[in-house]
Amino acid sequence: MDIEGYARKHIDDPDLERKLAERIMEFKDISEDGAFKLARAVIVEVRNAYSRTDWLLDYYRSNVSMGKFGVGSRGTGDFYVHSKIAEMCGDAVVSSKDLDDAGVVKVGDYYISVAIDGIHSRLSEFPFIAGFHVTRAAMRDVLVMGSRPVALFSDIHVADDGDVSKIFDHLAGITAVSELTGVPLVAGSTLRIGGDMVIGERMTGAVGCVGVSRHITPRRNAEPGDVIILTEGAGGGTVATAAIYYGMHEVVEETVNLDFIFAAMALIESDVVKSIHAMSDVTNGGVRGDAEEISKTSGTALYFDTEKIRGLINRRVFQMLEKLEIDFMGVSIDSLMVICPESLADDVLGIIRKAGVNADIVGWVERGQGAFAVEDGETKPLKPRFRESAYTPIKKLVGEEYPEDFEEMKARVDQAFHNAVEKRKRVVERLRRKIPPS
Repeated sequence: MDIEGYARKHIDDPDLERKLAERIMEFKDISEDGAFKLARAVIVEVRNAYSRTDWLLDYYRSNVSMGKFGVGSRGTGDFYVHSKIAEMCGDAVVSSKDLDDAGVVKVGDYYISVAIDGIHSRLSEFPFIAGFHVTRAAMRDVLVMGSRPVALFSDIHVADDGDVSKIFDHLAGITAVSELTGVPLVAGSTLRIGGDMVIGERMTGAVGCVGVSRHITPRRNAEPGDVIILTEGAGGGTVATAAIYYGMHEVVEETVNLDFIFAAMALIESDVVKSIHAMSDVTNGGVRGDAEEISKTSGTALYFDTEKIRGLINRRVFQMLEKLEIDFMGVSIDSLMVICPESLADDVLGIIRKAGVNADIVGWVERGQGAFAVEDGETKPLKPRFRESAYTPIKKLVGEEYPEDFEEMKARVDQAFHNAVEKRKRVVERLRRKIPPS
C-alpha cells in the first residue's frame, strides 16, 4: 500500500491521522503509538512536498490513467505510448522508433545491442520464476538483433515489509539463466519500493542485457519474398502467470526452458545469420502485436498460417490456452521468429533443429501493408486488440475492447508528451548556457 499516495489523496480529511494509522497497522507489526507517529510524519512530508507547485517539480496531469489507456497491456494503447516514447529518444542505429525491443549503437566495427525488460507485475510473490523469465526476455531482445549477449544487469525493488529472501530467490532465477548460457550478471541495484512510504511485500524490477555483433537483424529489414519461420513456444512470464492465477501450476514448468536462446545462439554462431533479414520474439501482444509492428516498420505485408502456428505451441500450454479461451495468436508464446529469403529456409531450419528445437515455416512476406491470418483458405486481417488477449480472471473482467473515449484520451496523452518535451527544452537551454566553450 502506498501510504504517501493515501495521505495525498485525503490530505484535507480532518480524520486523516487516525485513518492512516489504522491502514498502517493492517500491514505492519507495529504498536498503535508507533503507527500514529508514522502517520503524523507522513502527513508532514506530504504537506511540505505538495502544498506548493514549481515548474520543475510539477508535471501536466492528463487525467488518463495507465490502466485505462492500456499501458503495459501489450495492445493498441501500450503501442501508442511507446511510439511517443520513441519520439523522445535520441538517434541510434536502431532505436525505439524502429519498434524493436533492443536499441543499437555502433562502436568502431561492432554493433552494441542493449535491452531491458521489467518483471511480470503478477509474479511478485514468485521471485525465482520472475527472475528466470525476465532474464530470458532481455536476452531474447538482444539475440533477435543478431547480437551475442555478453553481460546482464539487474534492478530489484522490494517494498518495506517484503522478506529479504525475495532478493536471493529472484537472483537465483536470473543467475540460473546466466550460468546455463555463460552470460555473466555484472551489475545491478537493490532498493525498496517507495522507501518508507510504501508498505506491503510487493516486488518489482528489471533485467537488462548487452550484446555485441558485426551484423544486425532488425525488424525493418523484412523484405517481400521472404518466408517466416517460427520455433516452438511454451510461453514465459505471461503464460506462467496465467497458469498460476488459474490454479494450473503444473503448466509453469513447461515455460522453464532455454530453447529460444539455444536456437538463436546457434543461428548467430553460424554464417547463415549474415543472410537473415530480420528476427523477432513473439511477445508483445503475441503474433497479432508483433506482426503489426513488423509490417509498420518494414513497409511490407505479412501472412501467417494459423494452423502451422497452432502446431508450434507446446502441447500442455496450448491445451491450457484452449481450455481458458485465451487467443493463442494474441498472447506471448515466446517463439523465435526468423524472416529470411526462401532459399535460406532449409539452412535456418536445419540449424534450429540441430539445436534441439522444433521449427517450421509459418508464413511469408509480400509487398503491401498490414498483417493477415490465413486459415482454411480464408485470409483475414490480423490486428492487435486494445489489450493483449486476457490471460487472468481479472484481465478477462477488464476486457480487451477499445474504450469509447480512446481518441479523446490520445489527445490528452499527446498534450502530456508535448508539455514534457517543452520542459526538457527549457532545462537543456538553461544548462547549455552554463557549458564552458571548448
